[in-house]
Amino acid sequence: MVDILHRVGIKSEPDAVYAALTSVEGLAGWWANDTRGVADELGGVVQFRFGAGGFDMKVRELTPGKRVSWEVVEGPEEWVGTHVEWDLSQAEDYTIILFNHQGWKEPVEFMHHCSTKWALFLMSLKSLVETGKGAPDPHDVKIDNWN
Repeated sequence: MVDILHRVGIKSEPDAVYAALTSVEGLAGWWANDTRGVADELGGVVQFRFGAGGFDMKVRELTPGKRVSWEVVEGPEEWVGTHVEWDLSQAEDYTIILFNHQGWKEPVEFMHHCSTKWALFLMSLKSLVETGKGAPDPHDVKIDNWN
């Protein structure tokens, strides 16, 4: 199994980052405009829709200001059964996110694409929390012919 890993610092308190990860409004502000479902309850399912398809994430863990974990329950075959995890900590004026999209069976070409897109969307999350404006789909940076 292989994982996508990223580390990002956001000049903010962890509670603000946590709110952007656990509310439909917050998620729609940085990842996908077309977001619906229940993001703030264990067992809730959040649906993210993009022009090229979408993902359904089941909320596995919520530790306010510290951790968010999802399991992909619907979407591309490569994603189903993988876990998306956000570990938050405070370092000076920054909330540090240790991001992990884990459980990929193998490093297929789609994983390379997704790794780059996750990095872009983490920058969108950073922008949303720091400035109030993110770049969610469909306003994100398009990197190739897959989006």
